[in-house]
Amino acid sequence: MLSDLHIENIAVIERADISFSKGLNVLTGETGAGKSIIIDALLAVMGARTSRELVRTGAEKALATAVFTGGKANGWLTDNGVETEDELILQRRIVEDGKSSCRVCGSPVSASQLRELSSLLLDIHGQNDGRQLLDEERHREYLDSYGGYGAVFENYKNAYDRYHEIRKEIKRLSMDEAEKERLSDRLRGIVEELEKAKLREGEEEELTERRELLHNAEKLTEAINSAYGTLYGGDESAVSLTDGAKTDVARAARYSADLSKCEKTLTDASFMLRDVAETLRDFLSGLDFSPEEYDRIETRLALLRKLSKKYGGGEIELLEKLEKSKKQLDDIEYSDDRLVKLTSQLEKQKAIVTSEAKKLTDARRRAAQELEKRIVDELKALSMPAVSFLVDITPIDNLDGFDGTGGDAIRFLMTANKGEKPGPISRIASGGELSRIMLAMKNVFSEKDELETLVFDEIDTGVSGVAASRVGEKLSELSRHKQVLCVTHLPQIAAMADTHFLIEKEERDGRTYTSVTELDREGRARELARLHGGDNITENTLISAGEQLDAAERFKSNK
Repeated sequence: MLSDLHIENIAVIERADISFSKGLNVLTGETGAGKSIIIDALLAVMGARTSRELVRTGAEKALATAVFTGGKANGWLTDNGVETEDELILQRRIVEDGKSSCRVCGSPVSASQLRELSSLLLDIHGQNDGRQLLDEERHREYLDSYGGYGAVFENYKNAYDRYHEIRKEIKRLSMDEAEKERLSDRLRGIVEELEKAKLREGEEEELTERRELLHNAEKLTEAINSAYGTLYGGDESAVSLTDGAKTDVARAARYSADLSKCEKTLTDASFMLRDVAETLRDFLSGLDFSPEEYDRIETRLALLRKLSKKYGGGEIELLEKLEKSKKQLDDIEYSDDRLVKLTSQLEKQKAIVTSEAKKLTDARRRAAQELEKRIVDELKALSMPAVSFLVDITPIDNLDGFDGTGGDAIRFLMTANKGEKPGPISRIASGGELSRIMLAMKNVFSEKDELETLVFDEIDTGVSGVAASRVGEKLSELSRHKQVLCVTHLPQIAAMADTHFLIEKEERDGRTYTSVTELDREGRARELARLHGGDNITENTLISAGEQLDAAERFKSNK
C-alpha cells in the first residue's frame, strides 16, 4: 500500500506531503490546480521518463519519494540486493539539466529497475489505457492475463519454439546449387588456409618472446660473458676470491671455534657462485642465434597477424573458426540428407504445435466465456444495462495457422444498445463507455493480481449523471480489497471517498504555489458543492452536498 508521497519542486508544487489511507483516496481541485502533477510525481517515482521541465522554475532539483508498506516485492529486493525493514522507500531525484537518479531504501538503482519494482506495487490507469483498449493487438494480452492458463501457454510456446528452430535450420540449409557451391568454395578456402597454417594456442606469444631475445642477442651475450668472467673467469674472479677467503677463515678457525660458521657460509657461497656461473655458461652455450631464425619468426608472426586481421581474434578464435567452417562444410555436403530428416521432423513438430494450439484455444474460449459474463455484469452495474460484450476468437490468418502467440486472432466486440450487432469497440464505444469498460476490466483483472494499489487518473472522462454515481460506487467496491487513488472532477465519485484531498493553486509574490489539503466533513461538503455548481456555493448546495455524503456513507455501510 502507498502510505506517503513526498514532493519537492515538481512543476508548481514547491513542497507537498500526502499521507494516503486504505480504501478510496480521491483528489479534486480546479482545472490547472496541479492534480496531474501528483500523477507526474508518482510516474517519476515509478521510473517513467522525466525531463527538465518537471523541475520547478528556479530550483536546482526536483524530488519525489514514495513510501510503501506491505506489498509483494520481497523477491525483487532479494534479487537486487536491497535491504529493507517495515517500509519500502522509492525515490527519484531530477536535476535541472534533466538527469535523474533513483534509489530504493537508500540503495542506488537504475530507472529500469525502479520500473520493474514499481510494477509489483501499483498500477496507474490514465486516459491512454482507454486508447489501448481500442488497439485490437492488445486484446489477446488482456484475455491471457485474465485466463490463468499459464502452463497451457508455456507448453504451446515450447512446442512452437522448437518448430521455429527446425524451420530456421531448414531455411539455412535450403539454397540453390549455385549458392551452395559458392559457399562451399569459400568454406573450403577458409579450412585450407587455417589448416595449412598449423595453428597452435599460445604460439604468437612464444614467438614474440623469442624474437625479442634474438633482437637483443649481442647485448645479451655481452652481459652474460661479462657476468661469467666476473664470477669464474680468472684469479681475481668472485669464486677465486671467495675460495681464498674461505682458506684464510679456515686457518683462523683453528684458533677460534666461533669462526667455523663463517667458514661454512663461505663454503656455501662458493658453491652458489659456481652454480650461477655454470647456469650462465650453459645458457650461453644454448644460445643459437642466426639471422635465418629471426627471419623465420618474423615471417611466421606476419602470417599469424594476417590471419588474425582477416578472421578476427587470436589463435583460439582462429581454431574455433576452423572447426566451425569444417562443420558448415559438412552440413552443406550432407545437406540433402539433413533436409530430408529435418522436413520429417518439421511435419511431426507441426502436428505437436497444432495440438498444443488447440488446447490453448480451448482454454481461451473457456476464459472468454467467463470474462464476457464478468465484464457484462460489471458494465450493467456501471449504468450500461443493455450492453453486450463479446470476445471474438477466430483462427489466425497465416500459412501455418499459428504464430508465437497461438492459433487465435482475438478481439473484443460490444454494443451498448439492444438490437444492435456487436462491433469493434473503436466504432461502438463513446468516451464515457470506454472509461467504464476499462474500469470494469480493471475491477475484474485486479482480483487475480497481487497489486495492492490502483491509481485512476481522469476515469470520469465522458461520464455524468447516474453513470457517474455507478462509477463512484464501483470504485468504492474496488477499494474494499485494493487501495484506490482517483483524480476526478465528479462529485458523485468524490462523495464515495474514504479520504479526500483538495488540490489548490494560489499566487504569492509573483510565483504560483500548489497545496494539498486533506478535507474534513465540512471541507468535503464545500468541495462537493463547488464540483456541482462552481463558485456559486449556497446554503442549499451545501445541504445537497451533505445529503450526498450521507448517501455515500449509507452505500458503503450496506456493502
